[in-house]
Amino acid sequence: MKKEDLKQIKISEIDFALPDLKHTKETKAIAISKWIISWIENDLLTGKVKINDLLPTKPEFAFMLGVSIGTMQNALRFVEDAGYVESKQCIGTVIKDRNQESKMRKLTSKREITIEEIKKYIKKQKYKNGQILPSSRTIAKDIGSSPNTTRLALEYLCKEKILEHKYKNSNDSGWVVKTSNFNLEKEYIPQITLVKKVEADLKKYITENLKIGDRLPAHFELAQKLNVSIKTIHDALKCLSDEGILLSRRGRYGTSVIKMPDDKTIDIGIETSIFAKAQDTAFYYYERTQNSIKKLISENYSIGDKLPSIMELSREMDLSPNTIRKAFQNLAKEGYLTFSRGRYGGTFVIDIPEIETQGFKWLAVNPNYAKSLN
Repeated sequence: MKKEDLKQIKISEIDFALPDLKHTKETKAIAISKWIISWIENDLLTGKVKINDLLPTKPEFAFMLGVSIGTMQNALRFVEDAGYVESKQCIGTVIKDRNQESKMRKLTSKREITIEEIKKYIKKQKYKNGQILPSSRTIAKDIGSSPNTTRLALEYLCKEKILEHKYKNSNDSGWVVKTSNFNLEKEYIPQITLVKKVEADLKKYITENLKIGDRLPAHFELAQKLNVSIKTIHDALKCLSDEGILLSRRGRYGTSVIKMPDDKTIDIGIETSIFAKAQDTAFYYYERTQNSIKKLISENYSIGDKLPSIMELSREMDLSPNTIRKAFQNLAKEGYLTFSRGRYGGTFVIDIPEIETQGFKWLAVNPNYAKSLN
């Protein structure tokens, strides 16, 4: 499936009556999800939309409905749970044929695990109909989940009529048990998520096809091989990096095998430790940028002068705006810069830095590796 081959539904083409979000007793995300489902069902029948048509973007939906992009994200998750749409990496959200199984592997997600954990929590604590649950943050702490995932799971249980939320907004309290007469999933295995499944598949792939020092295929190639999203591949590779099986490096170096999955030793070869840790490399990168800006200030500006904007420096230094912004923030903490808002605002010099002979520390090579060469 390629994006250029799909029809993108324009937001202006949606003439279905908009939901009344001011007087709804449900949260906005739930009300919007029901509206999207009704719109899709209606327009599929009338032929205005078809299976595999791309939905408008979340920002377009959010602007039309007057809600945040986060609310739209939550609403579309509920619609996807109901089987009406499917999100595809680098493509968008497409209308799904509910009579066909998805080709994309979507096994147990963190939210689905949390939904079952909350149901078990309600059963274990013996909550009765009408009783109020603790806040979502308290529940998250008790079941070992993140607050946001827990809140989404609670919203889903409201949609399933198991819970009821007293508030229309995303308040983390006010969750009331509507019915405790529900069943737990018999085949539910909380430890196995899609990322864990893919992590096991990647270990098998590495064992059968690669050796130490080999570079893994690109993320999108692995996603096609294992029939999952690029995001899932990214998360699984991060787990393997944390286990010491892979080493991820910037640019053309990519991700390489530094230990075979069945190797239980914790020491790795000296040849694989030539590069510093990612956080050390990032620190070196930002420090180098900061020192370049320090030199610029020292040679061209006086106290009280206004520096060029982040975008101007970004173009001049051929760096991302975020890198410049981070460097500005660090220089402000060191007492060299201050920020001012408003019409005459900007970034101003409040002290002139002294330029040292050594402009930055070299952190691109692991110090332990360097010592081994002596």
